[in-house]
Amino acid sequence: MTHADVWRAIERFANEHGMSCSGLAKCSGLDPTTFNKSKRWSKEGQPRWPSTNSISKILSSTGAKIQDFTKFIEPAEQEME
Repeated sequence: MTHADVWRAIERFANEHGMSCSGLAKCSGLDPTTFNKSKRWSKEGQPRWPSTNSISKILSSTGAKIQDFTKFIEPAEQEME
């Protein structure tokens, strides 16, 4: 599981629920920019991972279980199969 895999999963999860990443964040009580691509890396070039609190909030707001989210964490190569 990589940084890119987790962020891709959030994008796919939002899409599965008919929302953009911004919409998912707002629906979950988070700042609408929480999942913006610009926030995925620090100014120093270090990866920023989503917090477990943010993941918990998107699960709660959509009524999903952690298994519903983790099914979207797949390496990019597997998505094409």
